[in-house]
Amino acid sequence: MSRLLLAPMEGLLDDVLRDVLTRVGGYDLAVSEFIRVSGNLLPQRSFVRVCPELARAGRTGAGTPLVVQLLGSDPACLADNAAQLARLAPAGIDLNFGCPAPKVNRHGGGATLLADPEHLFRIVSAVRRAVPAAIPFSAKMRLGVRDTSQTLDCARALADGGVDSLVVHARTRAEGYRPPAHWEWVARIRDVVSRPVAANGEVWTTADYRRCRAISGCRDVMLGRGAVADPFLARNIRRLTAGQEEEGDRRADWQQLQPLLASYWQQVCAKVAPQHAPGRLKLWLAALRPNFVEAAALFLAIRPLRTVAEVNQRLQQHGVLAVARVDVQAGAR
Repeated sequence: MSRLLLAPMEGLLDDVLRDVLTRVGGYDLAVSEFIRVSGNLLPQRSFVRVCPELARAGRTGAGTPLVVQLLGSDPACLADNAAQLARLAPAGIDLNFGCPAPKVNRHGGGATLLADPEHLFRIVSAVRRAVPAAIPFSAKMRLGVRDTSQTLDCARALADGGVDSLVVHARTRAEGYRPPAHWEWVARIRDVVSRPVAANGEVWTTADYRRCRAISGCRDVMLGRGAVADPFLARNIRRLTAGQEEEGDRRADWQQLQPLLASYWQQVCAKVAPQHAPGRLKLWLAALRPNFVEAAALFLAIRPLRTVAEVNQRLQQHGVLAVARVDVQAGAR
């Protein structure tokens, strides 16, 4: 049976947006934003702060299991933190070898580690020993740093080190998020490892999903930016795979999306300092614009606003029926 995975997206797809997107439905599991591990054993509260789902049996409010992602480069430190995290019983533990951000890569994390397959093996082997067999252990990789000369060696290193499954973002670090995604390379990785492989990258529509599966040969697909831009993408893929017609009424989708936007806004206001809340809403609305004309209009209306009160008023004017309440004295929690 094929699975749909909700990708981690640093700075955007946090616990609040995970809650909203998984409420629409269609996902088998979600992966958290990375938790950076850099020399210290993190207390359990650090994991729960990034992943509040850990305090709710490791599931989103809609019941979608959450895999927690770690990022770092020191095998022993990552192993110790993975063991600490395992005590919180997440739905899985994932290692990040895919982040292309220069700030992350300068400190030896993310996709820059793909330059050294032997070190990948050391990291994964150490973490494998620390993670109980009952907890699924996975890794996410790109195709390489600048080219694909070591792609297959990296995939073998992760598989031989003991991951239960792999997610492959089908671009190199140097390619960032520029299209196309090289799904044919995911197929090549599948040929050389004996672990389940999920494809990731440039799946924006159900047609993209079809092509991705056909070219990569993967049953499992991870959705990232496409899921943020179209909260109904996973639902439509499920309809497709069930042999049903895709729902194509964007006006009806917008009506369904309005209470989700309202919930997102309320949760953001409860989570972050008031001065930062409008920016979070603008970020999601900007991503929604290609699929919803109403989101484009709402984004333009909200873009110049700076306060929670101003945004509340504008949301009411545009029919998003919620007024967020925020404790200005408390600020961010």
